[in-house]
Amino acid sequence: MTATLDLARALIARRSLTPDDAGCQEILIERLERLGFRIEKMRFGNVDNFWARRGGASPLVAFAGHTDVVPTGPVEQWTSDPFEPTIRDGMLFGRGSADMKTSIAAFIVALEEFLPQHPDHNGSIGLLITSDEEGVAVDGTVKVVEALKARNELIDYCIVGEPTSNKKVGDMIKNGRRGSLSGKLIVKGIQGHIAYPHLVKNPIHLVAPAIAEISTTEWDRGNEYFPPTSFQVSNIHGGTGATNVVPGHVEILFNFRYCTASTEQSLRERVLAILDRHGLEYDLEWESGKPYLTPKGNLVAAISTAIEQTFGVTPELSTTGGTSDGRFIADICPQVIEFGPLNATIHKLNECVGVADIEPLKDTYRLTLEKLLK
Repeated sequence: MTATLDLARALIARRSLTPDDAGCQEILIERLERLGFRIEKMRFGNVDNFWARRGGASPLVAFAGHTDVVPTGPVEQWTSDPFEPTIRDGMLFGRGSADMKTSIAAFIVALEEFLPQHPDHNGSIGLLITSDEEGVAVDGTVKVVEALKARNELIDYCIVGEPTSNKKVGDMIKNGRRGSLSGKLIVKGIQGHIAYPHLVKNPIHLVAPAIAEISTTEWDRGNEYFPPTSFQVSNIHGGTGATNVVPGHVEILFNFRYCTASTEQSLRERVLAILDRHGLEYDLEWESGKPYLTPKGNLVAAISTAIEQTFGVTPELSTTGGTSDGRFIADICPQVIEFGPLNATIHKLNECVGVADIEPLKDTYRLTLEKLLK
């Protein structure tokens, strides 16, 4: 048993189903206050967040993470209660063990080791913790970032504890994420009996050529850090349920995962041009999340070296996967990376992390601090 493992287990035992923090943040705040951090609780809507800072000098190195977890799924299909942290066969099981309570525990213990060893370190240290990452993510990190930005409190380096490792802990860090641009397209037609085609306008038939063109369009070719932008339709719904009625409209949900070679505006404009060229009558609503990218620099070098020292592997830089709160933090921080445990079991039944990986993870965060604030 170690301090990191103990804290991880205490956090996993809290049923913090998004957006409920279930008391996790109070555990963290108590320990941070003992270290001399000034705590600023920021509750927006029904979401608990806090910003903690120790020191006022530059550079400011921040850790960021979330205490909320996704639902467990069928509890009876877990080999042990998802909120009773259980060690079995060298693994720590429990909802949130990988995503991302172990990382948060590693943050805290890394600080508890770093500060006594380096009481006169340069710069300052911050923590941004939310309970609204796994949900709609509108009252969490984005709101804290807005508050910090409004008072011009900027971050120099930020480490997000997302589970980024692929086959072995340390083999991958995320130095950016693709943007996400979703659309809800409603194409209008004229409803009627299928036996009288001259009296109807079938919106499914009308939109099909446009969707075919959109799906085969080359949006960009990617770049050094990102694969090409991709387009996918996720849902199509049309019809009354009867087999002899042409629907009056069809609803199509789609999504772009886009790289920095394209912009939200360019994608929107090109989609609208295709729809208009096909003469469609439609409504279109958009929802978006920006991409972000951290080129090679001080932060990538520091954490890569730390990973090599602790895990004995050289990490790969990657921008794959879904979105994260890093996209919000990048608005006030020029260097944001994500690094954490294996992602093989996140959001799954029997989520787990390797017990042997927990201390090296904590050491990685501590060594990164030493390299940035020495």
